[in-house]
Amino acid sequence: MDTDFIDIGTVEDVPVRGSRLVKTPDATIAIFKTMEGQIFAIEDKCPHLSGPLSQGIVHGNRVTCPLHNLVIDLANGQADGPGGGPNGKCVKTFPIEIMDGRILLKPFDVPSEKVA
Repeated sequence: MDTDFIDIGTVEDVPVRGSRLVKTPDATIAIFKTMEGQIFAIEDKCPHLSGPLSQGIVHGNRVTCPLHNLVIDLANGQADGPGGGPNGKCVKTFPIEIMDGRILLKPFDVPSEKVA
């Protein structure tokens, strides 16, 4: 296992279709759990108006920003809709591993295609 990963809690600590926050010196990271039990980690900051994505609505593998309905793909951080897409706005994502029911997060800088 990569030693840069830190244990942030159990899978059960994150509500289904909800989130929990992890604060680091560089960013606040939202940990999401989908209806299917998948776990994702993205920066808790919408690229459009900096809305708290952790307060958004989770549907499928996406979250909708509570401020203006921009939809963010939890897997790759890409935004859908106006200004989104492959060359548009996106959110920083962070690697996650699940080991024995524990969530391991690599909270350090990970290159993304574009961070607004």
